[in-house]
Amino acid sequence: MLILNTGGTFNKRYNSLNGELEVPYDSNCIEEILSSVEANYDMAGVIFKDSLDMDINDRKMLASIIMESKDDKFLIVHGTDTIDETAHFLSEIFDDRLIVLTGAMKPFEIDKVEASLNLGMSIGFLKAKNEFGVYICMNGYIENWDKLNKNKKLGKFELV
Repeated sequence: MLILNTGGTFNKRYNSLNGELEVPYDSNCIEEILSSVEANYDMAGVIFKDSLDMDINDRKMLASIIMESKDDKFLIVHGTDTIDETAHFLSEIFDDRLIVLTGAMKPFEIDKVEASLNLGMSIGFLKAKNEFGVYICMNGYIENWDKLNKNKKLGKFELV
């Protein structure tokens, strides 16, 4: 299993100098969550953006990393605003990999529970599931990418 960190709200931290939440160029929050488990996971920080800033070149880079990897199971930490776009893009390319995209509605720095739960559920799903596909894990759900959408009015993911 390879964990790929692209940034998003999951990773955001408060910058006390400018008063903004920013995506840092590190994977500290994921490393902190994983420090509580005994297993070791391969991880790479690859994009470090808010998902609204992601473009086709970022998605192609993710696909290239997945294509070149020896792994067949991937966990992508991603911003929630365009998680479905990336999932759809990857589903068009891969039918021989198990890919789970997850994120958080609140930064790990603010709410450690949601991000930890989503990451943990994703890891458990990847360890238990052997059927290839692209899935999204949010708000207690893990579903095929096209069965779970963000309801921006309610601020949560729902089954379609």
